[in-house]
Amino acid sequence: MQVRVLEMSILLFLVFFPLLSLGQRLEGCEDSSCKSHGPIVHFPFRLSHQPKHCGYDPGFELHCNNKKDTILELPSSVHLVVEKIDYLSQEIFLYDPDECLADKLPKLNLSQSNLRNDYDPMVLLNCSAPLADSDYALVPCLGSSGYKVYVFSTNSFLSFFLSGPCTKIHQYPYSWYTFRENTLQLNWSIPLCRNCEFKGMDCGFKDGIKLLETHCFNRTMMHRGITKQPLIAGVVLGTALVCIIVFSLYQLYLTSRNERESRVRLEKFLEDYKAIRPTRYSYADIKKITNDFNEKLGEGSYGTVYKGRLSSEIYVAVKVLCDSKGKGEEFINEIGTIGRIHHVNVVRLVGFCADGFRRALIYEYLPNDSLERFILPVSSSPGSVSLISWNKLQHIALGTARGIEYLHQGCDQQILHFDIKPQNILLDHNLNPKICDFGLAKLCSKEKSAVTMTAARGTIGYIAPEVLSRNFGKVSHKSDIYSFGMLLLEMVGGRIRMDPKTNNHSKVNSLEWIYRHLEKGEELKIRIEEEGDATIVRKLAIVGLWCIQWHPNDRPSIKEVTQMLEGDGSHLNLSPNPFMATNTPKLNASPLSEDLDVILEIE
Repeated sequence: MQVRVLEMSILLFLVFFPLLSLGQRLEGCEDSSCKSHGPIVHFPFRLSHQPKHCGYDPGFELHCNNKKDTILELPSSVHLVVEKIDYLSQEIFLYDPDECLADKLPKLNLSQSNLRNDYDPMVLLNCSAPLADSDYALVPCLGSSGYKVYVFSTNSFLSFFLSGPCTKIHQYPYSWYTFRENTLQLNWSIPLCRNCEFKGMDCGFKDGIKLLETHCFNRTMMHRGITKQPLIAGVVLGTALVCIIVFSLYQLYLTSRNERESRVRLEKFLEDYKAIRPTRYSYADIKKITNDFNEKLGEGSYGTVYKGRLSSEIYVAVKVLCDSKGKGEEFINEIGTIGRIHHVNVVRLVGFCADGFRRALIYEYLPNDSLERFILPVSSSPGSVSLISWNKLQHIALGTARGIEYLHQGCDQQILHFDIKPQNILLDHNLNPKICDFGLAKLCSKEKSAVTMTAARGTIGYIAPEVLSRNFGKVSHKSDIYSFGMLLLEMVGGRIRMDPKTNNHSKVNSLEWIYRHLEKGEELKIRIEEEGDATIVRKLAIVGLWCIQWHPNDRPSIKEVTQMLEGDGSHLNLSPNPFMATNTPKLNASPLSEDLDVILEIE
């Protein structure tokens, strides 16, 4: 009985606490819009007629033109119409009413603005002959008589076109869709109001004079114009009738809470996400795209991957997930994380499906499968030729490192992958690597060094020691470094030439065997096809050994790893032996990474 009374008291506290804790709302900052169907304007944006404390100036002031369009003036007097503001993902979508956004981009300078664009650069080419390919798009408004303008990604084969009918006009740090759809997508990281939006609350300045600290306000009460903190008497808590009603509702709530929370959370997330690429598809669409799941590409514990086609030229890989566990965190985590990433070495999420309990993820199709397929040689017999050269393996290792560096340092929040392994490194038609599978990834602040986790995650053989046991240190970005080091050493170990006279092949293949031979200055018994391969093998092995040091502080950062892989390897020193008992921390020892601050995950 005491437990039930306690539960009831907690519920009553939760019901009325928001009213008691509601802070004062700043005057004149109600939600506004230029027209009935226009974008809703509230903090950090404000309309020009509203007080300055309603917005986070400079750069967030909007105004209405004579057509009642919502206008944002960007630096260098570039005026664009606001199509949508997504306060949850902190992105704003703009378009040019003259339908030639590409013509205004050279005037745009975002260096002094709080708004920015995180996409890979694109190049405009002026061509005297028409082109037809899915790697570039036509920009009609910039063409002239006898010439057409196309937009290319910087990783396309530009030299081929520049030596032919095309000349380079300009390079822009904007996405493909900016040119093709006349839409500019910008985002902001300051002020950070995403947590308020996720809770269904409004964000604003806590003090209308200092204009420094932001605060979350109850959305319903704000819009009614309440400016004084309400005083809630304790009489309600003592009323028996209210207690009985609330207790009954609470008992009913408990019976279906988990399922309801899961659906509400997922639907709210997807509703906020629907205006941002990737596209949401129905399950019927998924069946059509995959031709009724006709061609299977792979299968695992997470689900099954099928080959699909969005059009006659665009192929995709559709991952149909198994029954979702828990509250769908991995599904939300995957699309919420990868959906905001735009990098040449990270797989692109084209779309997703959340149709009842049927869930699927649609990725760009990469024809060469994963790195796992290319690590081992074609044959174990002497003199056999490897599937790909050591030079190409070095290219894959460097591209993967750059992808991890982007996740750790190139996004608004640091993204820790926690499952770096050969199976999660996909290869395109040119064998360029792309990191995939962000179901275990976590977002955390760049200012902190470590992350707390409730359970170990990853794949055995690639999991850093500190992820399995906190006695080895604090979990941080260095955990991904360990997994990447194991990947490098598996590249090297998979090519070791087996000695037919040796029965203990596992010893020959061991990481300690690789370290011993490097320590003695002996050449690794690796299959060499070209001059310079031995140098590449040594570099990959040394970098891998540095990455798998037991203590997180002894491992290099991903930026240092990238620099080592970019160099020729001649100045690389061998790491301390990670396999010596003196270098392996004991389970009852204190961690040596006490300078890593424990932080919470960003939801």
